[in-house]
Amino acid sequence: MAEVIWGLGTSHVPSIGAAMDRGLTTDPRWKPLFDGYAPAREWLAGRIPDVAIVIYNDHANGLDLDVVPTFGIGTAERYAVADEGYGPRPVPDVVGAPELSLHLVEQLVDAGFDLTVFQELDVDHGLTVPLSVWTPEPGGAWPCPVVPLLVNVIQYPQPTAARCYALGQALGRALAVYDGVRTVGILGTGGMSHQLAGSRAGFINSEFDHMFLDAIERDPAALAALSRQDYIRQAGSEGIELVMWLIMRGAMNERVRTVHSTYFVPASNTAAGLALLENA
Repeated sequence: MAEVIWGLGTSHVPSIGAAMDRGLTTDPRWKPLFDGYAPAREWLAGRIPDVAIVIYNDHANGLDLDVVPTFGIGTAERYAVADEGYGPRPVPDVVGAPELSLHLVEQLVDAGFDLTVFQELDVDHGLTVPLSVWTPEPGGAWPCPVVPLLVNVIQYPQPTAARCYALGQALGRALAVYDGVRTVGILGTGGMSHQLAGSRAGFINSEFDHMFLDAIERDPAALAALSRQDYIRQAGSEGIELVMWLIMRGAMNERVRTVHSTYFVPASNTAAGLALLENA
């Protein structure tokens, strides 16, 4: 039986990775964000899981926008860091956990979630920035193998928040019957409120974001009840990425404890948040 020992909800803003890569974490424009990460990083450093599952969306770097699966999973031995136009980030490639991936494919398909399976996949900032938020100095390798779980939050119709929460619950059940590893950490990525184009470009709703940071611990069902339109109206067109946090939360126990949370505005005209949760 694999035990989920923590869940990390975090923004995957590309400029966060760029600030780290360029040594700007103590720059006055960035220091409050990275100071906010410090308690979570310290706590996580003593709790390295056997495997991490990263729930993220590709940004047309690993996948072509002609084919955007609602849900996908990687089953590879290794995932190269994608070139997003300026060369790959100077971080390690990601080692996979194919045996766990294949177990999840079988269990989740049997639970009614038809996953697209990627036997080869490059991973972009949606996955590498959260890993950097967790482990700012990975050296030659990230702390553990990773299972990438992809979600379409780019093209309509995106999966509903309720469907994502249900996927997380199915993921938790699938992990509970897996004996190949003892401990698992789950990262739900994206958000918080932001809109990159259109008449509301630059939109940020801090009131909604703070509500979400509180409810992800106490009342995830209320967040799962919000429609696509609710998320887009209240958090911006790209704020719908927050549904990926609900997959992480669904895989955890009904009761969790917030170890640490932090919030920063703006990061590239984006609200950046973090919530570190421990199973009660």
